[in-house]
Amino acid sequence: MPTEILMPALSPTMEEGTLAKWLVKEGDEVKSGDILAEIETDKATMEFEAVDEGKIGKILIAEGTSGVAVNTAIAVLLEDGESADDISAPKAEAKADSAPAEAPREVQGEADRDISPAKAAAPAAKADGTRIFASPLARRIAADKGLDLSNITGSGPRGRIVKSDVENAKAGAAPAKSAEAAAPAAAAAAPAQAPKGLSTDAVIKMYADRETTEVQLDGMRRTIAARLTEAKQTIPHFYLRRSAKLDALMEFRATLNKQLEGRGVKLSVNDFIIKASALALQQVPDANAVWAGDRILKLTPSDVAVAVAIDGGLFTPVLKDAHQKTLSTLSAEMKDLAGRAKSKKLAPHEYQGGSFAISNLGMFGIENFDAVINPPHGAILAVGAGVKTPVVEGDQVVIRNVMSMTLSVDHRVIDGAMGAQLLEAIVAHLENPIGMLA
Repeated sequence: MPTEILMPALSPTMEEGTLAKWLVKEGDEVKSGDILAEIETDKATMEFEAVDEGKIGKILIAEGTSGVAVNTAIAVLLEDGESADDISAPKAEAKADSAPAEAPREVQGEADRDISPAKAAAPAAKADGTRIFASPLARRIAADKGLDLSNITGSGPRGRIVKSDVENAKAGAAPAKSAEAAAPAAAAAAPAQAPKGLSTDAVIKMYADRETTEVQLDGMRRTIAARLTEAKQTIPHFYLRRSAKLDALMEFRATLNKQLEGRGVKLSVNDFIIKASALALQQVPDANAVWAGDRILKLTPSDVAVAVAIDGGLFTPVLKDAHQKTLSTLSAEMKDLAGRAKSKKLAPHEYQGGSFAISNLGMFGIENFDAVINPPHGAILAVGAGVKTPVVEGDQVVIRNVMSMTLSVDHRVIDGAMGAQLLEAIVAHLENPIGMLA
């Protein structure tokens, strides 16, 4: 029977995306590994590969359609001997930007052969709320056999549960709890709802007599709004402030850049801040940690994220094992990640993870600010501009290039004294930069 091609989950947090462009058309023969389409997530545009071979029988989602939920059928793949007459069109839901409401839809496929939407069970979730990805046929078979999908490991693309996984599951697998039995427990466990702001209608009415322009939120802006709202509502932030004298660093940087000129390398102050932070996380290992719901995860390597501003939002690409890399390597890697971030070409694994982030607004003349922690990170360092400042050294007042920094800390992960030790270690490396080469 025809196989649905489903909208893929291109990152662990992806719930919907935009089908930016089809690279195949109806009637085309495809094989496993062929690029079918370009999918826009909230952060990047990624290519989507076929996992089966066959012929594109029908495109169900038109290119340019946004808001296509993960696991929605976007196309149908036909095997040898099958024709378009064998297709029973699924009912997909998506928001169209430029495509008409009745436009056809498309998705990526797997080896299950039942595309009837009526047979698909409601989406399941694990006990921790994580969504379970399974084909409609796998869900129906699991429901018939009384199996709990959360106890089954998927062998399909990106861990998706397919027909064979359910058929091979042990009959004794714990059955799913009934909705009636689960409802009281879920209600008891549900946290109190946070207060909501003014409604859209209320705000529009407030400015009804003023000239305004509505700006619709794209996927990135919606994600930023949701994550930062979550961060400020759920993370107990506290802030630590220090200043670092940059005179020695600026002199050392000038010397290194002159020596590296022949290799085309030019180190920035931010490169030194990344290195100093990575080394400080090794010196205060308990601060190299993230919040994991009901526990703390301590990282062994220093994986440092760096905020990069792009049109309409920002990325935080992660420099992994930053404590082990040279300044020139960090500089080259950061330039590459920042360049691809601005063209939205980063893969999810390049901007997810890390335990610590850096946000530097010094180049915009901002002297100091407080940054919002990017969950599940334990801390973020807000870096301001270096400013010529009178400083008392001994009995004399001298002019030094002073940079202000604020460390925003998740108090669930890092206590005050530990945060102070971390910030002190960062400052020590910046004021004695030659030690970072040891």
